[in-house]
Amino acid sequence: MYTSLVRSFRHIESRLDPGRPVVTLFSGGLDSSYLLLRLRELGLTDIHAVSVDLGEDESSAYKHDIAEALGVKLHILDRRQEFATRFIAPAITAQAVYLGVHPVSSTLSRPLIAQASVEVADALGAQAVVHTANRSQNTLRRLNGALGLLGYQGLYGSPYDLDPIDRDDKHRALRAVGVDLLQGRLVSGDSNLWCREFESGILDDPENHAVPDHMYRWSSLDPHAAPATVSVDFEEGLPVAVDGERLPLVELIAGLNTRVGAYGIGRYSGLEHLDHGEKVLEIREMPAAWLLLRSYRHVETACLDAELIREKQHLEQLWVREALEGRWFGDLRFAAQQFIDACARQTTGSVTWQLRPGGAETRAITAPQPRYLRDRERWEELSIAAEAAAYASPAPAVA
Repeated sequence: MYTSLVRSFRHIESRLDPGRPVVTLFSGGLDSSYLLLRLRELGLTDIHAVSVDLGEDESSAYKHDIAEALGVKLHILDRRQEFATRFIAPAITAQAVYLGVHPVSSTLSRPLIAQASVEVADALGAQAVVHTANRSQNTLRRLNGALGLLGYQGLYGSPYDLDPIDRDDKHRALRAVGVDLLQGRLVSGDSNLWCREFESGILDDPENHAVPDHMYRWSSLDPHAAPATVSVDFEEGLPVAVDGERLPLVELIAGLNTRVGAYGIGRYSGLEHLDHGEKVLEIREMPAAWLLLRSYRHVETACLDAELIREKQHLEQLWVREALEGRWFGDLRFAAQQFIDACARQTTGSVTWQLRPGGAETRAITAPQPRYLRDRERWEELSIAAEAAAYASPAPAVA
């Protein structure tokens, strides 16, 4: 049966017209570079490699060299601001944490990457959008799910779904055409403004996964870091300022990654399920996310009724599930977002933290229209006096 899903190199060979444009998602890594080579070997002549910059922390200078060596057109798209406002900001208000274990990250980036690739494909009249996710990566269902819900009319998917290729074979094939990528990579990595994530390789086994310290960049403890305070201001759910200085969200997050990470804060490890229920280990460092998610909950608690927050917590995990399973552009995620946005419009305030090596504690939680008490004894006196006055009032006459 014919479907629009590409799952193997045989699908590419049998379904793609060699003379029509094709778009590939390109990270500059081994899998995406080998895909470009295979497409050339299959006779495709109009290949467009799309790299979406979401605040990547890794070096990307070699992407131009690889694209030139393989004879493809490279498109580098800066979508950092859009990623922050359209994807990270809703994740903060939704308290998007996977089963209470770690904040989500690729869940947020994959829909935007898919959308950017579709925009390029539509502009070029491309016949396909091809990526490199394999079946041991959650990216497979997130990219395919997003591309389907976006209504892309061409072919899409990953040939690695059914055709896994040995890493050494990929390296040999690329070296044969003059592309010599680093072969001694210990793990698979993914980074953006919100998160640096590691998996596979030496981190494959959940029962034995010591992470070398040099892999951490944001959350490497500065031995000279003295205790310090930091405050974050929110307006209608959106982080807008640090220590009273208003900042665009991209700069605010990037600054907190460095500032909070200097105290060794923001490391996560956890098991996340694949499409059929198997679990894989993922390691993350997310210092800004650590602080912003906790700060938001404190401000939210200061502003909203407890019952409203309880109901919101049910919808938070629904929101996470829909986004996680590749349904960011689906109706149910949108519907949950409407409720969460209504709560966010009432969430304004600030939190001040005392940072210390390895941890942090709140020092002030402030809201302009708070539900908290600042003087319990005075409140009790007034409450009792009001109740006593109500009982002392004569009952209204009955006609």
